[in-house]
Amino acid sequence: MLKGKGTDISRLIIAVLVCQAAGLIGAFFTRPAISTWYAELIKPRFTPPDWVFGPVWISLYILMGIAAFLVWSRGFHHQVVRRALAIFGVQLGLNALWSFLFFGLRSPLAGLIGISVLGIAIIFTVRSFLQVSRTAGLLLIPYFLWVSFASGLNLSIWWLNC
Repeated sequence: MLKGKGTDISRLIIAVLVCQAAGLIGAFFTRPAISTWYAELIKPRFTPPDWVFGPVWISLYILMGIAAFLVWSRGFHHQVVRRALAIFGVQLGLNALWSFLFFGLRSPLAGLIGISVLGIAIIFTVRSFLQVSRTAGLLLIPYFLWVSFASGLNLSIWWLNC
């Protein structure tokens, strides 16, 4: 474990803030498109209202940060921890990339490709986190389920608008 509670709290805050930063990067591309391009798209009936996405993503980024903290707290000197956090970093980057592909480029097809790769990366992240901390791996399940739902939504939007 870590040396002290102060270090634990600092690392937890850092882990959560890094995840929230990925969300802010995504929001940079998402927000300008919501009331313009995205509003004009044909969407499936199961599309949640726009206001749902913010709270869901903030919650998921908090869970992701806690999960990353739990893995990090096992000791960065362990190769399995470093590998798990590297995989996590890749999927976090892919998460932010999706917003650029879908909203920034205004391309449901590019978004669909990106979210498909993201889903695979999340599976690898969950598997690697489970090797270090069962709790950390389980904390990522809601994220995987939401991205799976978002993949279906992305696919439907692409299909309805191509």
